[in-house]
Amino acid sequence: MAAQRPLRVLCLAGFRQSERGFREKTGALRKALRARAELVCLSGPHPVPDAPDPEGARSDFGSCPPEEQPRGWWFSEQEADVFSALEEPAVCRGLEESLGMVAQALSRLGPFDGLLGFSQGAALAAFICALGQAGDPRFPLPRFIILVSGFCPRGLGFKESILQRPLSLPSLHVFGDTDKVIPSQESMQLASRFPGAITLTHSGGHFIPAAAAQRQAYLKFLDQFAE
Repeated sequence: MAAQRPLRVLCLAGFRQSERGFREKTGALRKALRARAELVCLSGPHPVPDAPDPEGARSDFGSCPPEEQPRGWWFSEQEADVFSALEEPAVCRGLEESLGMVAQALSRLGPFDGLLGFSQGAALAAFICALGQAGDPRFPLPRFIILVSGFCPRGLGFKESILQRPLSLPSLHVFGDTDKVIPSQESMQLASRFPGAITLTHSGGHFIPAAAAQRQAYLKFLDQFAE
């Protein structure tokens, strides 16, 4: 029997994640999925200066190679490079550039079977699917979407597409019971916009889980799309 083709998944990083850092954060998931899926990681186009590292020190932004620079998909204030998922933003500054970047990645690096997004990247992935469902030719609907620590993005540009229209594609929503960055109710609200959504909860916080229990859930979800 011929080997199955690995599913190709475009993975969108969270806010303040570098491309290299996101690849490392998804390393356990990549190992868990092995030959079942190929994960292609993408971080946002906008540098996020003065991002503290896990020890609280500030990054020396200018000395970092591009793949190590913390980045984001959009900012929620006009004059400051900051983002808050839980507050109504004054603006969604930088969003159009990010949409263009993802469209370019889909065209240049694709085709992809699915999308995976983490945190701000999950909100963006859901928005991209809403645009695709509405007929935006830049964003053909993927076969599936996996959203980790996702939330419904706030802002005038998002509300109509995300909060009011069901998104008709298979979805897996992963979130932690003790996530202090994106509370679980935020992820559950996003899941409610996907009819037939599958949810996978874990006891941890704001990260992409890949222990044995989650691995089985990922594989069961992805097996629907194996060729």
